[in-house]
Amino acid sequence: MKIAGAPISWGVCEVPGWGHQLPPSRVLAEMQEVGLAATEFGPDGFLPEDPREVLARHDLQAIGGFTPLLLHVPEHDPVPEVEKLLATYAATGSDTLVLSAISGLDGYDARPALDDDGWRTLLGNLDRLAGVAAAHDVRAVLHPHVGTMVENTDDVQRVLDGSAIALCLDTGHLLIGGTDPVALARQAPERIAHTHIKDVDARLAKQVQGGRLTYTEAVREGMYRPVGHGDVDFSAIVGHLRDHGYAGWYVLEQDTILTGEPAGEGPLTDVRTSVEALRTILARS
Repeated sequence: MKIAGAPISWGVCEVPGWGHQLPPSRVLAEMQEVGLAATEFGPDGFLPEDPREVLARHDLQAIGGFTPLLLHVPEHDPVPEVEKLLATYAATGSDTLVLSAISGLDGYDARPALDDDGWRTLLGNLDRLAGVAAAHDVRAVLHPHVGTMVENTDDVQRVLDGSAIALCLDTGHLLIGGTDPVALARQAPERIAHTHIKDVDARLAKQVQGGRLTYTEAVREGMYRPVGHGDVDFSAIVGHLRDHGYAGWYVLEQDTILTGEPAGEGPLTDVRTSVEALRTILARS
C-alpha cells in the first residue's frame, strides 16, 4: 500500500514558534517502526541537503514534499527557488512537488484578500511551476491550505477553472476551509494527484471557520484526530479516487504541536492508530 508519512505528524513544522521540534533520528525511526514506505521531506533543514543515506538507513523512500511559496506577488519570481529544490528531487528520485500559496505572513492564522491582479499572478505561477517541474519529471500539485491564498471552496474552484495544475487533496485543510473533501474527490478526481490524510474534529473546525479559534489554537486543542476518530469519510474519498484510477500516495499528515519533549510514545501512538485504520480502509476498497 502506498502509505507515506510526513514530519508534521511528529510536530515538525516550518512555522516559527510552532512547538518543540523532534530530531530526524526519532521521526524516521518511528516511521520505520509503523511500516511506512516513504516520507515527505519536511521543512527546509529538517533533513540533510542530500538525505539519501539517512533515508536508506530507515528503509524509507523520498516522495517530495510541502513547499510554501509566495505566488501572488508580481515582483517575486518563485521559479529559481523551485529549480534549486528540484536538484534534490533528482538525487532522491522524488516525484511530487506539493506547492502552497502562502500569504507572506508568518503562520496560518490570517491572510490578506487577493484582488484580480493577484489571482492572475498566482494562477500564472502555478502553471509556470507545473511546467518547470514537469521538465524534471516531477508532478507539481497545489495544496489548498488554511491561512494561504487558496483556502476556501471559491479559491479551490478558481484554481480548477483558471489553471491546469493538479491538486493535493488534503482532507483536513479542505474541510476546515469549508470544502467537503468527499465532494471534491467526486467532482474532480482527474485533477487529484496526491493525497494528505488528516481526520478532523468538525466541532473545532467550525470554531476556526467562525473566528472563535485561530488555526494554531485549534491544532493545539486537538482539531486533528487519529484516522477514524474524526469526521472525515475516508472510505468515500478512497472509493471515488480509486474508481477513477488514482495510483498516488496516501500521506499521513496529522498536524501536531508539541509543548516539549514527549513522555512515552508521544505522537507515535496516534500515528500507529492512523496507519492501521488507513490500511484497513485501503484494503476494504
